[in-house]
Amino acid sequence: MRAGSLFAYAVSASIVVAVVAMPLVGAAADRTGRKKPLLAASAYLGAAATAGMFFLDGDRYLLGAFLLIVANASLSVSMALYNAYLPQISEPEERDAVSSRGWAFGYTSGALVLVLNLVLYSGHDSFGLTEGRRSGSAWPRPACGGARSPSCRCGGCATGGSPGDAGAGGQGSVGSGWRQLRATLKDMRRHPLTLSFLLAYLIYNDGVQTVISQASLYGSEELGLDQTTLITAVLLVQVLAVAGALGMGRLARSYGAKRTILASLAVWALILAAAYVLPADAPVFFYSLAAAIGLVLGGSQALSRSLFSHLVPRGKEAEYFSAYEMSDRGLSWLGPLVFGLAYQLTGSYRDAIISLLIFFGVGFVLLARVPVRRAAEAAGNAVPERI
Repeated sequence: MRAGSLFAYAVSASIVVAVVAMPLVGAAADRTGRKKPLLAASAYLGAAATAGMFFLDGDRYLLGAFLLIVANASLSVSMALYNAYLPQISEPEERDAVSSRGWAFGYTSGALVLVLNLVLYSGHDSFGLTEGRRSGSAWPRPACGGARSPSCRCGGCATGGSPGDAGAGGQGSVGSGWRQLRATLKDMRRHPLTLSFLLAYLIYNDGVQTVISQASLYGSEELGLDQTTLITAVLLVQVLAVAGALGMGRLARSYGAKRTILASLAVWALILAAAYVLPADAPVFFYSLAAAIGLVLGGSQALSRSLFSHLVPRGKEAEYFSAYEMSDRGLSWLGPLVFGLAYQLTGSYRDAIISLLIFFGVGFVLLARVPVRRAAEAAGNAVPERI
């Protein structure tokens, strides 16, 4: 195995673990009424695994891969526990704006964390840290929800479940989790247009997630950029993602969420093409690329979530958003795998990054073919003037 492929493979493995864990934890949350404590547990487990990376040195690459798998899978589980709140806390006309603001709050908090990270990294001598102990950088997702989930959008929502469920004590959670998933997917057959949107989303979002998770690797290994440049580029993404999420939310009010998402996918394709020809040892060009990513990152994901909320039948929000999370995670191992295999076969990160174009191209075509207004009507929902 090429050492450069290990990170991508570990990301893929973490998603497989998340797909197995999400329905089990979701069933336990529903049956015990302890959604919020389970959300906290998954968050703290992911934080502990991330903090454990402080102890990585020398050849502890297996420990590093394990901690990455635990941290990433924990993040996915936490997102599955609260993703269904959007249609419950906002009216149809508000959802694009509410979803976008949630992403903006998340990226703002992520930016604050990265500022602290940059201070620690740049001034490691002042903190008594050696070169080997100073803070490194991966290309992180926004705090509390990452590149694909809106942070802080529910403000510490209710614990979930009903008092009548609490007495079940979680018995049979494993079996009920998978039974619930099968029942939801079976019900979705009655809404083929909603399924069509899910297919488009999970493909293009896989491309988005892979760009995020592999960008720092591309910058350090292919472009020869130092850690300070990478951290400040991530910070630039976080800051501009706030403006991008809010700006795309406003564009959606004028042109509709679907058209705005399609435009963002075209920009993502241009970003990959630019990354392919980006010269090495040129931080200014890398910053320009990071700025472009920031402007489309939060908005494309926030609007995807709000658009899906219009396609969910009333009374089945939790079920369908669980499937939304599962379908996303169910295929989002494919992008890192394609990236890793492309590098494995060619030895070039440029070839690996350009291979991701297929996800945005296929996702664009599939989304363009979904009649979202008719899909919302078929789900029995009120359709906003612009969708």
